[in-house]
Amino acid sequence: MESVWDYPRPPRIEPTEEHIQVFLGGQLIADTTSAVRVLETSHPPVYYIPLEDFAPDCLIPASGSSWCEYKGQDSYFDVVAGNTRAGRAAWTYPDPVPG
Repeated sequence: MESVWDYPRPPRIEPTEEHIQVFLGGQLIADTTSAVRVLETSHPPVYYIPLEDFAPDCLIPASGSSWCEYKGQDSYFDVVAGNTRAGRAAWTYPDPVPG
């Protein structure tokens, strides 16, 4: 059993060989075996998926951004599949902080 309170600060990045699939509105929008798992104190594990492993046109740039001292400046996306739209449900760190 893992506890989010045992995860490190700064976050730890782990390679994973898991096959990750993401569905929205019943449609497959991401499919990868190239994800990384990020573990950060008090946060649930997060899988980061390469942008190229998302379906074309499902990530629409959205307004706003935020800053993390460990990861850097992020950019948000609305995620779209068919008639389903999840606002600011995905993000990326275009120029992550080293380490």
